[in-house]
Amino acid sequence: MTEGPGSSQSMKKTIGHRGVDPTGETTYKKTTSSALKGAIQLGIAHTVGSLSQKAERDVLMQDFYVVESIFFPSEGSNLTPAHHHGDFRFKTYAPIAFRYFRELFGIRPDDYLYSLCNDPLIELSNPGASGSIFYVTSDDEFIIKTVQHKEAEFLQKLLPGYFMNLNQNKRTLLPKFYGLYCVQAGGKNIRIVAMNNLLPRSVPMHLKYDLKGSTCKRRASPKEREKSVPTYKDLDFIQDMPEGIQLEPDNYNALSKTIQRDCLLLQSFKIMDYSLLVGIHNSDQASRERAGAVEVGGSEGAVTPDHRRPQAQKALYSTAMEAIQGEAKGKGTLETEDQWGGIPARNCKGERILVYIGIIDILQSYRFIKKIEHSWKALVHDGDTVSVHRPGFYAERFQRFMCSTVFKKTRTHQLHTLMLIQMRKTFLGRPDLLPQTDPLAGSSSEFPATNLPNSSPGSTGMTSSSPPQRYLHTSSLS
Repeated sequence: MTEGPGSSQSMKKTIGHRGVDPTGETTYKKTTSSALKGAIQLGIAHTVGSLSQKAERDVLMQDFYVVESIFFPSEGSNLTPAHHHGDFRFKTYAPIAFRYFRELFGIRPDDYLYSLCNDPLIELSNPGASGSIFYVTSDDEFIIKTVQHKEAEFLQKLLPGYFMNLNQNKRTLLPKFYGLYCVQAGGKNIRIVAMNNLLPRSVPMHLKYDLKGSTCKRRASPKEREKSVPTYKDLDFIQDMPEGIQLEPDNYNALSKTIQRDCLLLQSFKIMDYSLLVGIHNSDQASRERAGAVEVGGSEGAVTPDHRRPQAQKALYSTAMEAIQGEAKGKGTLETEDQWGGIPARNCKGERILVYIGIIDILQSYRFIKKIEHSWKALVHDGDTVSVHRPGFYAERFQRFMCSTVFKKTRTHQLHTLMLIQMRKTFLGRPDLLPQTDPLAGSSSEFPATNLPNSSPGSTGMTSSSPPQRYLHTSSLS
């Protein structure tokens, strides 16, 4: 029999409020995951349905502070269906305001309802060290995350400013919040947010990083490294990718501008300790893996879930490319990758990659406890390298790290020079064989030869004061 919300099963181990009961099922505040998922779907189905009966209108200031509550007895009522979970109460925060947010991103009520309530929610097996539980919808569209009381309270306070920012700018790497709810059972409040999903499960991630721009103890733990796809940290990135992620200049500039704008907003809200979540899909590696699987299996008929065609996103501006207002140039790296929403890039080996990014964990204000934490850490370590810092410094360091260490402009003119040197070696003594045009001209490369503009402050992109050389003279090779 399924345990109802508020069941008092003893837990084997806990991380924050998240634990595991003797049967091996995840629990949150001693409520089993299956019961929590059921309560979430019943509650959202009811609140979206009742909201559809309310007339469309402008959002008013008081709408940000409204809390609606409905009781779900297991035997059912005039307003709620019977269910096999324990009794619970479901609260919806600022329903009119969040309806506006969903409409802003083109999410229709029936699509929202279908995504969240039609199929069972899928619990993510790698939730991280926050003690939260993460669920993803079966269509990869939305994430449901449990949040602490202080985080939910902070989000409520942010809503008016969040509303103003979204009206001014829909293109952002900040989390897109689509709903704030609370399941109340057994004397416990379990607060949850519905938000956009950054890393689609249908696109295999070969690398994942949680980056803060801090170098103090920012390395994945040995336990984390044992996972099939560990989430690495800043020092790991510096070690693994010393040359950074190479972006086409227009996409680099768009990304830098978006990060700068988002950091300015976070700083104005006195928010810090946020991270940039980076998922990397290696297209060339994926091609090799598929070829190997076909060779071993002898058939292309079997398609794993990771290789199914990604569905089109329901929400507008939800992919990484849309968020930064980037433009994919050249042909797609794979037949379907133009619809995968990742930012096309290259790693230090020159391999084609797709990058999925978003700023996460923004519900941390620089409260008194964080000030104390920073002061204590600064006594032990270099104060400028610790992750917890005052919002202004944190934003500046975050932006500098992302736009100079993590992301860089493609150095196509360096590749151009290397190619010329190689050609010199190949055709040494045979100038009649040297081509008279730039070997990169007309190339179908994802990143055509470009005269790179001056880099923005903090960028390590290379600059050129002269136009690219279009004609090759043998004298220039001597």
